[in-house]
This record gives sequence, C-alpha cells and structure tokens, in this order.
Amino acid sequence: MRKVITAADVERMLRAGESLESIPSDALLTPSAQDLMRSRKLPARPSFAGPTAGRPALVEPGAGRPGESSAAAAHVCDCSATIDLENPAAIQRFFNSPAVEAVKLQMCDIGRRMWEREFVDGNGGNITVRVAANLVLCTPTLISKGYMKPCDMCLIDLEGRQVAGTKKRTSEALTHLGIMLRQPKARACVHAHPVHATAFAVASVLPPPCLIPEAEVFLGKIGLAEYQTPGTPANGKTVGEVGVDHQVVLMENHGVITWGDNVEDAHWKMENIDSYCRTVWIASQLGSGLHSFGTSKMKELLAIRQKLGMSDPRLGTKDCELCDPGDFRAAPVIQPPGESKS
Repeated sequence: MRKVITAADVERMLRAGESLESIPSDALLTPSAQDLMRSRKLPARPSFAGPTAGRPALVEPGAGRPGESSAAAAHVCDCSATIDLENPAAIQRFFNSPAVEAVKLQMCDIGRRMWEREFVDGNGGNITVRVAANLVLCTPTLISKGYMKPCDMCLIDLEGRQVAGTKKRTSEALTHLGIMLRQPKARACVHAHPVHATAFAVASVLPPPCLIPEAEVFLGKIGLAEYQTPGTPANGKTVGEVGVDHQVVLMENHGVITWGDNVEDAHWKMENIDSYCRTVWIASQLGSGLHSFGTSKMKELLAIRQKLGMSDPRLGTKDCELCDPGDFRAAPVIQPPGESKS
C-alpha cells in the first residue's frame, strides 16, 4: 500500500533533521504537505511526470484551482508556541504574521468552496484553526462564508475571548473549542449545514456502516450529539464530548461539525459525510435494500485506517456490532394504487 505523507509528517521530518529523500518515490502527499514543501522551497515536480527515484510526486505551483495562492493552503503555524496574552503588541505581530496570514487565506478558500457546494447558506457555518498553543483563528459572525476576506478573521483564546480582529467572532466558537480542548489532534474544525447530512441529524439517525469503503477509512465512526442551543457552553460541552472519538459529529436539529489535523482535512470530511449520506439516502429508495460488505471486510478497512495513523473507537468492537445499522431503516417502496407486487 502506498504511504500517505501529511504536512505534519513533513514538519516532523524537518524538525528532526531527516532528509526528505527517505520519502518513498510512490508516496501520496496530501495537498497541505505539497504546499508546505513548496513554501519551504523544497524540490517539487509535476505529479504527472511519473515517479523519480527518491522523490515524492508533487504538483508544481500554479497547478491548483485558478486564482488560488499556494501559500493559502500552508498550515505552517507552530501550534506548540504560546503567545503572551498580556502583550497586545505581541498578539498583533502574531495575528499579522505571514504564517497566520496564510491560514486566513486558506480559511477564506474553504469558506468559498463550502458556499459554492451549498453546504452553507446566508451567514451559516464557521471555521476554526488552532494557530498557537493558546490561540485559535476563527471566522466572523454575520458574514457569508462565500465572501470572507482575510481581514475579516478573528483571533480568540481557548475560552472564546476575542483578542484580535476588527469583526466579531462567530458565536459558535465555543463548540469548536469544546472539541479542541478535549482532543489535541483537532487542529481545525469546520461546521456547516450540508443538506443530506443535516437531514440525518434532524432525524437523529446515523447513516449505517459497512456500505462504502472510503467512508469507513476516511470518516471513521460517525457521532451524534444531542441538541443544545447553538453557541452556548452546553453545546460546546455536548459536542466536545462526542467529538473526542469522532471526527464527524452530526448535531441534532442543527448541522455537522468535522475536525482534522488541518482545515483542508476537516473540510474533506465535510464533503465525505454529505456524499455518504446522499448516497445512502438514494440507495435506500431503490427498493432492493442496502447490501453490507460484512464484518470481515470491515475489519480489513479498520486495519487500513490504523496503518494510516487514524485512531478508531470501533477497534476491539464485537463482530456483531461492527455493521449494525442502528436506527436507520430504508423507506418502504409504495406500490401505485391497483398494482400488486408479483
């Protein structure tokens, strides 16, 4: 199986003084890893040129979406650094530093992509990225995610108090912090209202497992959090407790929140969960039932997930529970009047 290299892997190698030549030539580099290597002016070449001995495949600068800055995807902030919150000048220097500006650009890009896919409407949804040990960058309130600018971003401490930015922070920052404070791996969170996944949340039903391999590997076990008023400490506590072991959380009567090592990763999971719920919904209407690939195959997928360095609460679960559909029930097929099933 081809090795997956993330931005965190590249950062770890650079800090340890390891040569990137040791990365397998056929390794898959995530977009954030590619952008980090470009930002550090490390060797890069087109991914379509075929493997070259000792070099991982990279996409050349400018090969991304039109108008996208390669720096926008480089989450290079040192999350272990602590900023002096009693020093306003230090906060402003950090808030306007190149590394934080790059994250602001990426958050605007993710917001636009969510808006274009109709994952958010009006001023709905929000994004957070942990940029220091004691600081989090977050989106502002009352601004469409499709039209945000870097200067709109806000900087908050781990209690949700705003320390920088001219716009007011999102009221739901406490929900994101509820996850980040309980799960150190959550360096970025994305909240949105994608129609299909939100429909499952409104019905308080989790999509059944053991149907699509990619969902099991990249989403893991999906969580469901009880409804609490958005933006309240109670919602942060409820969602945070569920989010510890689930990178995707359906919030009853509200929407979805996902987390990841970086904001791109969190956004991918938002795309993944909505596509999965949409597919399950359509398949459930076809009348033939949902056909599971079974427990033995699920165990193989969990092993793949483990090899990728992803923890999963289902490890060690009883076989009979791995593919349990829970409360999900496919809709009955209604026959037209006067017709009977032969």
